[in-house]
Amino acid sequence: MLSGQIALIAAALFSGAAIYINVAEQPARLGLGDQPLLDEWKPAYKRGTLMQAPLAVIGFLAGTWAWWQSGNALWLIGGLFMLANLPVTLIVILPTNNRLMAMATATSESRSLIVKWGLLHGIRTCLGFAAVATFLLASL
Repeated sequence: MLSGQIALIAAALFSGAAIYINVAEQPARLGLGDQPLLDEWKPAYKRGTLMQAPLAVIGFLAGTWAWWQSGNALWLIGGLFMLANLPVTLIVILPTNNRLMAMATATSESRSLIVKWGLLHGIRTCLGFAAVATFLLASL
């Protein structure tokens, strides 16, 4: 079913990007000094948002569509895992993002906020992989 394949692809792309951020980009950026760290985080965050937000929405919509077509609730559950990234981002992570985006000059606080951001981003990574696993189960 095409809608299920689209949901799985969107979730896999989302999860791949999310885990890359957690295991490669975030540790590498933490090796920078405070100002380069903040300067790198800001555009990286903006670019990541442009990619991951649409993937979360596509994964949710395609998963919901696959559930509607098949009646298999696993598609809906996977879609809800993808959708859960939006409130997690807006409610849990956005206050940290806003504080970082408002900073022109880096401080030890900006570094600790970026460390916190990385930990919070791990929630998004887990939700993405939960969606992938659920979509894979639904595909069986």
